[in-house]
Amino acid sequence: MHKILIVEDQEDLVKGLEIHFKKEGFEVLKARNGEMALSAAVKQSPSLVLLDIMLPGMSGLDVCRELRHKGFEGPIIMLTAKAEEVDKVVGLEVGADDYVTKPFAIRELVARVRAQLRRHSSLRGEGLPKYRFGDIEIDFEKFAATVKGKKIELTVREFDILKFLIRYRGEVVSRDRLLTEVWGYDDYSNTRTVDTHILKLRKKLEPDQANPRYILSVYAGGYKFVG
Repeated sequence: MHKILIVEDQEDLVKGLEIHFKKEGFEVLKARNGEMALSAAVKQSPSLVLLDIMLPGMSGLDVCRELRHKGFEGPIIMLTAKAEEVDKVVGLEVGADDYVTKPFAIRELVARVRAQLRRHSSLRGEGLPKYRFGDIEIDFEKFAATVKGKKIELTVREFDILKFLIRYRGEVVSRDRLLTEVWGYDDYSNTRTVDTHILKLRKKLEPDQANPRYILSVYAGGYKFVG
């Protein structure tokens, strides 16, 4: 599970962000000022930091600079009510990876966060060439799959879905997230296609489709891979 550190002094905004990110399967850490942010980053090693520029005392730009100085390597996304280009340039110069201006749409922010985490994972070479669970073996490089040694046919989309679920195994993955990450959609009215593909995957992989062992449904949440 990815941990996100939200550094923001507006309590209502923090509560809203916490609710949304937890719903998306993230663990949320919070800090009201720069000193708390630096301490949390060192002690709890978040995967990503959402950092407001306008903080009491130490500014977000100074916090960003200090985080990099202390060796924090994860993505940092700056949040600000200002739209001046100079703030964006300065933020990127001191080590920020992205920049979001308030007010923002929560789905856009979540998408930005996931994009930065994917980029960070890619840069660290976190590939997934092969994976085995139960009697099933998947070779994502050769697009090959076997169950009890017998070859089965999966579509490219099914390989993509399975790879994504395995990469985030143990986490609840929402239908919206699958549409964004696997299909590249930003229209969330078509989540039924996700369910259809999951049913097809279960038919091919699960010993008992009625009682799935690996791809579980989570009520009002989405799906979770536990293999």
